[in-house]
Amino acid sequence: MSSEHPRQAPAPPAQSPAEPLRPATPGHASTNDTPPAAGPAASTHSPVTSSRATDAAPTFVDKAERRRRGWLRRRSKPASTATAAAPPTIPAQGGPPAQESKPGDLRHRPSEPPRNTPGATVDKAPASNKAPASGKAPAPDKTPSEKAAAPGKAPAPDKAPAPGKNDAAAASSPTKTDLPKVAEGPQEIAKRPEPFPNERPPGTPPDPFRAFAATTDRPPGWFRRGTRRFARSLIHEYALVVYAGVLLAVALTWPTLRYPLHTLPQDIWDPSRQAWQVAWIGHILLTDPARLWQSNAFFPLTDNFAFGNSLLGYAPFGMVGEGPAAAVLRYNILFVLAHALLVIGGYALVRQLGAGRTGAAVAAVAFAFAPWRLAQEGHLDIISAGGIPLALAMLARGHGWSLRRGLRPDRRRAGWAAAGWIVAAWQVSLGFSLGVPFLGVLGLILVVLLLGTPIRFLRRPAERPILGSRLMLIDLAGSLFLACFSLLLAIPYFRAPDTGPAGTEIAFFSPPLRSLLIGPAESRIWGAPHEVPRSSLGWPSEMGLLPGFVLYALALAGLAFSIWTLRQRLLLLAGLAVTIVLTLGTNFYEGRYTYLPLFGHLPGSLGLRIPGRFMVWATLLLAVLAAGAVAEFVRRAEHLSEQRIPPWPGPWLRLATFVPLMLVLAEGWNATAHPLAPVQPTAMRTVSGPMLVLPTTALTDQTIMLWSTTRFQPMVNGAGGFDAARQAEMRARVQSFPDAASIEYLRSLNIDRVLLLRSEVAGTPWERAGDIPVDALGIRREDLDDAVVFHLR
Repeated sequence: MSSEHPRQAPAPPAQSPAEPLRPATPGHASTNDTPPAAGPAASTHSPVTSSRATDAAPTFVDKAERRRRGWLRRRSKPASTATAAAPPTIPAQGGPPAQESKPGDLRHRPSEPPRNTPGATVDKAPASNKAPASGKAPAPDKTPSEKAAAPGKAPAPDKAPAPGKNDAAAASSPTKTDLPKVAEGPQEIAKRPEPFPNERPPGTPPDPFRAFAATTDRPPGWFRRGTRRFARSLIHEYALVVYAGVLLAVALTWPTLRYPLHTLPQDIWDPSRQAWQVAWIGHILLTDPARLWQSNAFFPLTDNFAFGNSLLGYAPFGMVGEGPAAAVLRYNILFVLAHALLVIGGYALVRQLGAGRTGAAVAAVAFAFAPWRLAQEGHLDIISAGGIPLALAMLARGHGWSLRRGLRPDRRRAGWAAAGWIVAAWQVSLGFSLGVPFLGVLGLILVVLLLGTPIRFLRRPAERPILGSRLMLIDLAGSLFLACFSLLLAIPYFRAPDTGPAGTEIAFFSPPLRSLLIGPAESRIWGAPHEVPRSSLGWPSEMGLLPGFVLYALALAGLAFSIWTLRQRLLLLAGLAVTIVLTLGTNFYEGRYTYLPLFGHLPGSLGLRIPGRFMVWATLLLAVLAAGAVAEFVRRAEHLSEQRIPPWPGPWLRLATFVPLMLVLAEGWNATAHPLAPVQPTAMRTVSGPMLVLPTTALTDQTIMLWSTTRFQPMVNGAGGFDAARQAEMRARVQSFPDAASIEYLRSLNIDRVLLLRSEVAGTPWERAGDIPVDALGIRREDLDDAVVFHLR
């Protein structure tokens, strides 16, 4: 045998069938010079007979070869503890059928067993004093434990079984003593491979794999984190709500943005005045903030900017652009965004209360595009009510409160509570006609919180603290800030002159109960059908208070079929009843115990003498009830679709959940007119004040205020949410202009010029004023292309 292959023990000599072959004992000497026998018997044998032959004539492999094959550990057992005969090898499934071996049949006794046959055991070479083969390391010394385990004398090997009829069965079934020996063979040693070295030899380069594995990923920087967060925020639920709200606002207010530089929604009177208000706020805050309440109109009255809702929260928009065109464009954009904010705020509140997405969407659309609101399209201060539900949603989220799940302290977020107080202050800055009732609701919530917190603290001690110290501090600071800001903002309104008895105006604007079923003329669905009942109302533009028949139906269903509990539904119904009673004003027991004690003593400049505007709160409560019914329907539809196999009605049921949304959208379809905004006369860009612009009426003065946004020159003209008594007196005393009495009156007001617009005087008392000689009156007349200027000084 060459040095490249391990030496093997030669096959034992053939014996007679009567004396089977025995394995060599440790003391038996064997030669390794004879090559293994070769022949047909050695190459063509079955697995069963091979195992029999191996059991009878084992071969020997030296220690180095067995260590190379992985059979032995580095410290092997002594040669005296040689294993017994190997158990028979189980034949492969695809091999030839097993044949019964007869005693003495040497054709089935191969001289060398298969080396890679699993389960076959090859005995060690016998211990002898002969030197190992060249290139082979000597056997290691025995360990003390191995010496203790070895017997004093090597046991005699078991005899081979006598030939007989059970010879084949003995060859195919190993004995119990052989099975543990197989488990202690190479399979057990293979489970403990030699470990890799932990250290590389000195002078070698470092292992690149270890360097790669030890290197940690570099964390993303602030730019990447901010970019990822911004990208995720673009597809957040509320981001999608913002997109949908803006798209719905553009669609349901169309054609407001079709010609945003030239048209105004509903009419040209109130929108012109409110466009001037936003322009004035931006102009004066950039030039002289101390004169905020001293506008260029109503000269020379003080605090004249408080003659209506201030819209102070839109100041940043007023700082961009100048002139009537920019004011009209700004107003149209704010008009659309106000509707979008109604959708966003309504969705956020109902979602925070615990309704699903579909229910919240129905409630938001019903709140934003209720038919009664179409009659208020000319009043930006009434349309701008989206901050009310948005602030309530932020406060509820900051306190971890939900109508469906109650108070959850682990969901408290002080930042959301602070944002809620800021949004509430912004909503109050838009006007007190909606701000005062909103302040009352917030005050009621604070009272409930102050009374409910100690009770919950005593009833559930395990949940202490009910409110965190940081949240309590924010609530205290936020409520104080809101109260101080509101009082500071209300000071000019209390200085403004009153227009008359509060009870008389409230009774005039109080709607009857049937007005809750009458739609406004601007509704495309209910405008024409309700024309006759609408004509019976005293002031149709403020008394068509239909919130929508679909909303009524959904709210009625929500009383019996809802995700809200019965107690919550009864509370919502009680709140709805209170708001409807306040909406009726003096038509409910003359308002002696309802509306008049609450708002009858407040000045008319706050705009609280129109009770019908309480429909904002009634619509919001109806929307919450409707959302409960829609959310319950969606929940049961999803449950029904999951129970069916296959879930074939699922898509149809999901499509049916959008039917209420489609119906609510249809009821909000508007027929609002969009007249052209009056073109500014050239003289309004050149003549300076103080001045009086003729003709002057309660309506045309609002357009003149819009024309003054180029220079904001002081002028006597002006109209607001209510007319001051002095304005009516002024118009009566200048009807005969130019004459001595009117000129003297205007000089007493420090008026220097009178601008007569020739294109506007037709059919007015000043139709011929531009042709009357004025030399004897001590004034000078200047003719312009489109106007006449009278210089009084």
